[in-house]
Amino acid sequence: MFNLWELTFCCSACLIALLDCYYFAITLLVFLCCCFLCPRLMETNVGVNDHPELKPETDQSDCNKKEEGVKRKRMKERSEVWEHFVKEDLPSGRQATCKYCGMSYKCEAKKNGTSVLWAHINRCRKYPYNTPKDSKQSLLSFKSAKVTSAAGGTSGLTYHKFDAGSIRKALSYMVIVDELPFKFVEGIGFRHFCGVMERRFNVPSRITVAKDCFETYLTEKRKLKNQLKKCNSRVSLTTDTWTSLQQINYMCLTVHFIDNDWKLHKRILNFCPISSHKGDDIGKEIEKCLLNWGLEKVMCITVDNASSNDTAIGYLRRKMNGWKTGVLKGRFIHMRCVAHIVNLVVSDGLKNVNESIQRVRHAVRFIKQSPARLQRWNSTYLMLSAAIELEDAFERYSEEDPHYLLDLSERDGKGSPDADDWNNVRRFSKFLQAFYDLTMHISGSLYVTSNLFFHELVSVCILLKDLVSSDDPDMCLMACRMKDKYEKYWGDPEKINLLIFIVVVLDPRYKLDYVEWMITEIYDSIGASKLVKNVKEALNALYQDYRVSSYGDGNKVETASSSDEKIPMSPKHKKIEVLKNKYKKHK
Repeated sequence: MFNLWELTFCCSACLIALLDCYYFAITLLVFLCCCFLCPRLMETNVGVNDHPELKPETDQSDCNKKEEGVKRKRMKERSEVWEHFVKEDLPSGRQATCKYCGMSYKCEAKKNGTSVLWAHINRCRKYPYNTPKDSKQSLLSFKSAKVTSAAGGTSGLTYHKFDAGSIRKALSYMVIVDELPFKFVEGIGFRHFCGVMERRFNVPSRITVAKDCFETYLTEKRKLKNQLKKCNSRVSLTTDTWTSLQQINYMCLTVHFIDNDWKLHKRILNFCPISSHKGDDIGKEIEKCLLNWGLEKVMCITVDNASSNDTAIGYLRRKMNGWKTGVLKGRFIHMRCVAHIVNLVVSDGLKNVNESIQRVRHAVRFIKQSPARLQRWNSTYLMLSAAIELEDAFERYSEEDPHYLLDLSERDGKGSPDADDWNNVRRFSKFLQAFYDLTMHISGSLYVTSNLFFHELVSVCILLKDLVSSDDPDMCLMACRMKDKYEKYWGDPEKINLLIFIVVVLDPRYKLDYVEWMITEIYDSIGASKLVKNVKEALNALYQDYRVSSYGDGNKVETASSSDEKIPMSPKHKKIEVLKNKYKKHK
């Protein structure tokens, strides 16, 4: 066996031989011998390592390090795809096996990604929550009882197919309809709910939901634009402005129109901040909105009785006359809000209410602690009607709670309501009910209300006339104040929009003769004759204007409005029925 000393001797001999060029052949022979001896030397070293007692200490430390590396914990898989696969170490390499169908794929960390695994899950036929695209079979589920009742159908099985796009649209619809903040979709509870309901749906962020909502708005806007463009009828507009708590001025513009199938629609066109409540600024903003929507055929614009709205309507009338699309040069474009006028009339009459109403109001305020809402007349009516039904409860409350009588006695010295107060409140509540029903009747948006205005004006006028001649001084004083406010807006024939009368003329149940007779009943002879003359002239002018610019007849289906049948007959309506019977006798 050769050792290291022999190798050293051979290498030294080679060096000495190389120094002498004459002994080149000997040098070559020695080099060949060294090449022969090196493998023998390596075998010698391996043989030494076979004995445990001769192993170097460095080899032992390397083995310890390898054992520590094996014992180190493997990192947790971050991808959710591993919930559907099992890893296996095979001689050919690490593989991932599907838990449902048993299909295997290579899954080396540095060579293979998870894209192949996700693609398999999306098309795996045995995955219970997956419906392949090439399959015509869908998942069956039962309809909800509320959904079926709303749709008018019967409960039963229905099919369901996963569609991420439809779910995102439904999510944006929920955010819009329920007025939810965009960050709602990032809540822990909502994401957990979506994970339980549909694990395949990836809940979007609030930015994505905001984009989806805006895309929904653009889609609906295009649909409404096309619908308005194809509509043969004119449109009517309502607008209102107000100032928020942040001192920002806002305006809302709503369009009302009847489509070609004779269905009434109400759509909000614009909700935007405006620079001020000046009439010119309001008119310019409305003009900008109309141009944006391509609306030119406007019949009338309903506004409240602010002076700035008169300026805004004048500005729009000049612009529409330039467009040459108005009716009789915008003669009937300004429509004053009837509900707002009724509110002004009643509020003016209730400025100085009697002590009975004040006592009941203080009693309710002691229990509810809501002074702000009680300042509005319609809330006053609702408060009185509810308190009348609880008269016995208020009496029992005064017996049980000593602070009740003490507090009411300290408030202006009025005290708690007695039996006479409750009788007075019943009379006032019955009187206010007529105006409350009128306001609710003409404020509807799901049925046509223009043909109702004239009848309501007649009934209010007759009611006020009866109360002015009443023996009750409180009711008489209140009716006088309300009648003065009524005459301010509807007493002058020149200030009334004549469409209120013309729509009743076009009603085949009444016609022109009925309108003439009713006008003579509620106005004096001079005002009545002047108003009847104006109505006839306006009716003829409208006929001539529509005859020249006919918009086509088309096939239209006749429909009857059943709004009158939905409202129960109140004492106010009974009075107008008496007038109608009187008119029949007159005929």
